[in-house]
Amino acid sequence: MSRAGGFAPDWPVPTGVRAWVTDRTGGVSDGAYSSLNLATHVGDDARRVEENRRRLRKSLDLPAEPVWLEQVHGRRILDLDTEPLAAADGAVTSRSGVVCAVMTADCLPVLLCNTLTRRVGVAHAGWRGLLAGVLPAAVTALGGRPADVVAWLGPAIGQDAFEVGGEVRAAYVGRSPSAATHFLANARGRWQADLYGLARDSLASAGVEQVVGGGLCTHRDAARFFSHRREAPCGRMAALVWLAG
Repeated sequence: MSRAGGFAPDWPVPTGVRAWVTDRTGGVSDGAYSSLNLATHVGDDARRVEENRRRLRKSLDLPAEPVWLEQVHGRRILDLDTEPLAAADGAVTSRSGVVCAVMTADCLPVLLCNTLTRRVGVAHAGWRGLLAGVLPAAVTALGGRPADVVAWLGPAIGQDAFEVGGEVRAAYVGRSPSAATHFLANARGRWQADLYGLARDSLASAGVEQVVGGGLCTHRDAARFFSHRREAPCGRMAALVWLAG
């Protein structure tokens, strides 16, 4: 059996915190879903998705099935220790063996860990979620002091590929004038948006001082990553974080 593709984030977290970000390799899906698509809602064959998820579990020796969320580009973060499964764009836990997960294909996955309390989580941060405050919501859901939180920024669409309209820029600048630095005008009268920069600002506003990762463009690297803007419909990668027993 092929091993599910991906990599472990390089971030300064305590022993026992585990994390993995998949890429598109090592699965059985084909076409635009080739090959490790983990999403059931994008039109791929359900049997192939299940096999891809099985390969992921086996490759990583996961303690449980990841908690797959119904993501809605909002700001709700589920506390998996106390709340039932519901539509949300992130999850947190302090229990060993609970695997938090979000799926992306251009939006930004953000892994979070409170290094003092060993509480972990993950958030799905596209431009809508960032604007709505999904990252401050995730930091609040973690609990404890934001200064004890480490955030890792995963693969997302790069600024040179992420064109948005003036209304998106205006919405951000209306919230924070400094957000203007993360938008560059292009020749079409539109704007190139920097998701990574917007995410770093959002985390800083929530009091997070340690932010690492970034710089992996899903749109540019077709061999490694799915990209909704490049090839919709397409598959989805997953960002996972959990506590070992």
